[in-house]
Amino acid sequence: MRLVRYLIDDQPTWGMLEGDRVERLQDSPLTAPVQRTGQRLPLWDVTLLAPTLPTKIVAVGRNYPAHAAEHEVPVPQEPLIFLKPPSAVIGPGESIRLPSLSRQVEHEGELAVVIGRRGRCVDEVSAQEHVLGYTAANDVTARDLQRGDPQWTRGKGFDTFCPLGPWIETELELSGAGLTCSVNGELRQQGQLSEMVFSVDRLIAFISQVMTLEPGDVILTGTPAGVGPLVHGDRVSVSIDGLGELTNPVQAAE
Repeated sequence: MRLVRYLIDDQPTWGMLEGDRVERLQDSPLTAPVQRTGQRLPLWDVTLLAPTLPTKIVAVGRNYPAHAAEHEVPVPQEPLIFLKPPSAVIGPGESIRLPSLSRQVEHEGELAVVIGRRGRCVDEVSAQEHVLGYTAANDVTARDLQRGDPQWTRGKGFDTFCPLGPWIETELELSGAGLTCSVNGELRQQGQLSEMVFSVDRLIAFISQVMTLEPGDVILTGTPAGVGPLVHGDRVSVSIDGLGELTNPVQAAE
């Protein structure tokens, strides 16, 4: 099942995507079982929003060995986690804004896990019971600021630095799925989700020992090698097999 958030009569609305049509849902799937209404619109007639509004975004660093290698840093012995603020979230088609404080903003295409059920101290065996589904993400990073600070909040936390979308896929076979990131049609990143050092289940278990995961929260699972610069006028696309493509334009700060 593909779940979307979209605008109808200027109001954010939940829907289910079937083919090229969106059916309005009665309530949010984060708070109630999916109830269909029969009200359908063509996909091209709606404006897609970020598919979730998380209370927090927990990101994972160096979860692909090749990405750690390209930065000449070791793969961590346990998940390396950090937070991005909810104010960083934007949806498909919205602009990534380049902050004037940075001269080196880079893309990081990632798989995002959307939590569907509250969890604290979850074990790996039951981790999937807390997953609503998956979407594509871009962990946009001001690399120069990240390298200059002892922690990553500033380099990772600017407004618009967490594009999510285009929808939530509730059933995704992770083992065979590939991830790519392209800028202006040029392939920059390519990897397999199976290359992750720490699995989705391991990440949910690890993070939930530290903080309660709430419905709608997002876990960014790390990026493969090939991260690179974004400049004004670029269009960056993150594509994951079975999840569709998340595309965002890039614009300079006003």
